[in-house]
This record gives sequence, structure tokens and C-alpha cells, in this order.
Amino acid sequence: MIGIIDYSLGNIQNIKNALEKLEYEYILSSKYEDLKNCDAILLPGVGHFGNAMETIDRLGIREDLLALAETKRFIGICLGMQLLFEESEEGDAKGLGLLSGKITRMETPYPVPHLGWNTLSSQSPVLDGKDVYFVHSFMAENTDAVIATAEYGVTVPAVVKKDNIIGIQFHPEKSGDIGVDMLKQAIEGGL
Repeated sequence: MIGIIDYSLGNIQNIKNALEKLEYEYILSSKYEDLKNCDAILLPGVGHFGNAMETIDRLGIREDLLALAETKRFIGICLGMQLLFEESEEGDAKGLGLLSGKITRMETPYPVPHLGWNTLSSQSPVLDGKDVYFVHSFMAENTDAVIATAEYGVTVPAVVKKDNIIGIQFHPEKSGDIGVDMLKQAIEGGL
């Protein structure tokens, strides 16, 4: 069973579609009791870091998310990845602090947001050379957890991993069969 954190800021339908394609059972909830027996937890996200953390705190689920991350494979997608870090320049809220580092506005000669397909570079054959779909204006800085990058006038941390915590900056659920397979690998420990 896969748990999807429901806090009204995620790309929920596309995540559901990807999980259904993979034939995973899932539950959409923000309640610890509903999620505590799941095999993996997905924290999707689209939008503003500060608003997302304010919503998480208003719902009173910050401590529940931290508790789930202690024992479950915990996967943040797009904004969900950024929320795994300590802080962001986007808003005045503290992140979950599951990964060290800060989220900063992209400083690149190219248009921002970084929107569209880009190629990953990684030591992992699951990730290296794969084209995936990005939509973001902020990126992780000062992190030692990077396992895949993409180039967009700057080196963008595309996938980060520390123990059971995985962050995916792009949208695997919008990246075709390759992205859906990467989501499966993240859930099953293949990244």
C-alpha cells in the first residue's frame, strides 16, 4: 500500500494514474492512522513552499510526516522534494528538515521556470540519460544527497537521496513510461 499525503497542494490525479498503471494500491490521506501501515509515502507538491508548509502546519501534520519518514520510504515529488529540506527562499516557513540544505531561486541565463523536458546525468543506470519533465523555479543548494542532475544553465539537483528519504525535482508521473518506472524504482528501493 502506498500512502499519498493529501494537503491540497499536490498533483494528485497524475500520481494516482501512475500508481494505477503500476498496479499499486494506494490511500490518499493526511491522517497518520491511515498512513502508518503503508509501505511507502509520497509527498507530491505543486505551488509555493511557504504556502505548502503553512498548510502542513495548519493541518497539524508536520510531526506525523516526520514520524512516517523515520520508518517508511518517504518520497517527495517536485515541491514535495523541496519541502524535505530545512528552508527556502520562497516563503518564511521552515521545511521538514529531513535533508540538509536550502531551496534557492534558480539563477540561470535561461527562462525561469525550468519548464519542459531535460536529460538526467547520474551514476545510476535507472536515471542516467533519461529525459524527464520539469516545472520549477527553485532548486536545492548545499546538499550532499544528490544522485542525479540536469543542466539548465546551472546544475540542477534532479534526484536526492539519503537513507529512506528520496526527493525527485521533476515530475515522474508526467514523464511517460520512463518516469513511471523511476517512480516504481523509488518506491521499491531501486534508486
